[in-house]
Parts: sequence; structure tokens; C-alpha cells
Amino acid sequence: MAAVTAAMVKELRERTGLGMMDCKKALVESDGDMDLAIDNLRKSSGMKAAKKASRTAADGLIRIQMDGTQGLMVEVNCETDFAAKDDNFINFADQVTAAMFEAQSTDVESLMTSGFEATREALVQKIGENCSVRRGQIYQGQVASYLHTNGKIGVLVHLQGGDDTLGRDLAMHIAAASPQVVAPADAGQDILDKEREIYTAQAAESGKPADIVAKMVEGRVKKFLAEISLTEQAFVKDSDIKISALLKQHNAEVLAFVRYEVGEGIDKEEVDFAAEVAQQLS
Repeated sequence: MAAVTAAMVKELRERTGLGMMDCKKALVESDGDMDLAIDNLRKSSGMKAAKKASRTAADGLIRIQMDGTQGLMVEVNCETDFAAKDDNFINFADQVTAAMFEAQSTDVESLMTSGFEATREALVQKIGENCSVRRGQIYQGQVASYLHTNGKIGVLVHLQGGDDTLGRDLAMHIAAASPQVVAPADAGQDILDKEREIYTAQAAESGKPADIVAKMVEGRVKKFLAEISLTEQAFVKDSDIKISALLKQHNAEVLAFVRYEVGEGIDKEEVDFAAEVAQQLS
């Protein structure tokens, strides 16, 4: 059985807003599996959703390169925002992006073996932080993009129809609203099954008849799909119109999109410097 630490309990409490003992119990029952503990707490407590982890993710930059026939987006990581502003790191990120764009490939392993591993190692020695090329996405055809001014959020949209203004508006909307799929039909069955299981557990506690519970669950699933689907979201620049209607007005269709946020999904260890120094002095 995995050991449940105070740090794990603290993280779960921050992500759920529930009591310390409830969080500790959930972690014990899930054998330290944070995601499973969250799902179980949602079922038992009616908690709507977990907050994002409070720990700061890895830092770095998003880079985008476009021409009239394709668009490329790349995430390059370092350890701190200070390093992300270093000219040497910025130049490395730009070189990586240009090389991927020229090769029309986002295969990071191939990029590294082509000579960039030596470049990366030299950069690490120079700036004193670990650096890596994390991921990339390329779309061929009609592509729109948006890169937030701080270089931390980027979006590529592969679309058909419309014009440049529509494309940029869509990219900016995706950056702000963070949809997960283009349309409800694109949501994976595993995602739906998971949400349906959680909503069923919550609704069952209402004591209502099974047929009413079933309707409640499907209603919540429908609302969930609307929240995560681009076409069902209200346009950020005009909340009176949905994206689906906006696309129809311009005789356009979104074929695919990708949204990158620097460090998303990467936990960065928090360091309590005061405690570290005290430990060294003891």
C-alpha cells in the first residue's frame, strides 16, 4: 500500500475544498491514487469538480510558425520564468520551431537525434536549468492561430471556410474558454462513462425514483458536453451567440484545434526553502 503523506492530503484538500480527514480517508482508500480519490470524493460528497493542482507547472514558451499552407505550434520547457525570458532560451525555442517547420514534422525524438540534443545540452550548461522540447502540432491547409502576449498560451485552429478575422476570433475564444473537443459527438466514451458514473452516484443520494435519477444524470451529461464542446460554447466576444451559429453565419467549419498552455499536466515540486535550510542546520 502506498504511503499517504501530509503533502498529498494538502494537495487533495486544495484541489477539492473538502476537509482534511475526508481527504486523508479518500487517499487511503485509493491507495494514494490522487485522481481516483477525487472521483470517489465527487461521488460521495456531491463535489462538482476538482480544482487544478495548486503546484506550479514547468515553465517555458509556446512558439508558433505559419505560412499560407500550414501552421505549427511547439512547446519548449525550462524550469523558471526567469530562464524563459533569457535570450539563449528564446533563440533555442525559435531554432526548434524553425527546424520542425522545415521538416514538417513534430517528432521530438527525431529532432533531438538530428543534432539538437547537443544544442540543448549546451543551453543547459549556459543557463543552469534543464530544458526540453515537449510537444508539437502541425496542421496543413487553412490554419488560424493565436499566441498570448506572454508566450504561455497558444492555439492552432484547422478550419474550412470563413476568413482570417473569423479564424483569429476562434483561436482567441479557444485560448480563453479552453474547450476539450470540437463538438459533443467528439467526446470520448471513456470521458462520458466517467462523468455518468459520478453523476449517477450523486443523484442516487437524492432518494428519487430510478427513472427520475436517470433523467437527472442525462441532463447533467448534456450540460457537461455543452461546457467542453467548442460549438456549444457562447462566443467570448458576444455571449448572445454560440460558436455553432457563428460558424454557420460564415459558412465555416472547425476541423480540429489544439490549445497548449505551458507546463499543463506537469507537476513541479514545491520547495520550502526555509524548511530546507532549517533541516540542513539541525
